[in-house]
Amino acid sequence: MKPFIYTITLLVFSTPLLQAQTRKFSYSEMKMGSAFNLIIVSADSNKANHLARKSYELVDSLNHIFSNYDSSSELSKINASAGLLPYKMSTAMLDLVQKSQYAYIQSKGAYDISIGPLSSLWRNARKAKLFPEASTVLATKKLVGLNQVKINKRLGTIFLPNANMQLDFGGIAKGYIAQWVINFLKANGIQQALVDAGGDIVMSGAPLNQQGWLIGVNLPETTDDLLNKKLQLSNCSVATSGDVFQFIEYKGVKYSHIINPLTGYGVTNLRNVTIVAKTGATADWLATACSILPIQEAKQLAISHQAALLITTLKNGKLVFEATPSFKNYWQTTNIIQGKK
Repeated sequence: MKPFIYTITLLVFSTPLLQAQTRKFSYSEMKMGSAFNLIIVSADSNKANHLARKSYELVDSLNHIFSNYDSSSELSKINASAGLLPYKMSTAMLDLVQKSQYAYIQSKGAYDISIGPLSSLWRNARKAKLFPEASTVLATKKLVGLNQVKINKRLGTIFLPNANMQLDFGGIAKGYIAQWVINFLKANGIQQALVDAGGDIVMSGAPLNQQGWLIGVNLPETTDDLLNKKLQLSNCSVATSGDVFQFIEYKGVKYSHIINPLTGYGVTNLRNVTIVAKTGATADWLATACSILPIQEAKQLAISHQAALLITTLKNGKLVFEATPSFKNYWQTTNIIQGKK
């Protein structure tokens, strides 16, 4: 999902084409470490192909800003300047930093882009299959805390005061970039489209004469099993966080790759968190924060951002569901808008 926060891919279900004058054009390329899927609804194949190509160019340009795997990216330059000098940010970087700062404040630190040192520690631990010493985790945790980072919005600069600090946009960048693509397509006359950035899904209007895009939601601890109901969505974003792929087990306890910045350890609950929100960035960071927070706090956080939340937990082999009241509004009712041809 992302460099360090993995969002389980939601499956987009195809529906029959019921309007001869328009079609769904589907595209897929590997971007940011996972499949980046794009569906454009248009009557003009040349236009769809052109905009798809431009969309992927946009993804590349934004990834070159936010990636910590690209040594020449703007994020890498910010991290390299830690402990030295303030860094003058691009407009896009300043925008995402401000959104991330807002998420940090709203989640009371559960979502924190300064988590880079902990992300690196646990990624290396998973690769080596060696659980880190408690003293190492504690020392690393001291490098984390967005409240330590100096952000000057007027000058557009950012300063990481400790040379070992690192920013990591896992848990927000993919949703943010997917939203950029949808906004770009809208600006170019495409009102029906869907972007799936490795599981962070953003969509505009419902395709053809359907009532919404149909989205499947993974069950906890599985890659292919889905809830027996589908979401029916349009003009919003959806993200699901879980730990089926990336975790480390120690003394019979599974520690997810989703790290709680406040403890320094991966979360140990076997839960999937699905968020439906207005924008990709919001759905992305809320899915991460709500994976960390206690259930009631997670519900309150989602509701305060006009988002809908579903938490699916595996307890003693049984599924337990917790949801905000509005989530029920997104389950599929019917597929075809009656009376339209």
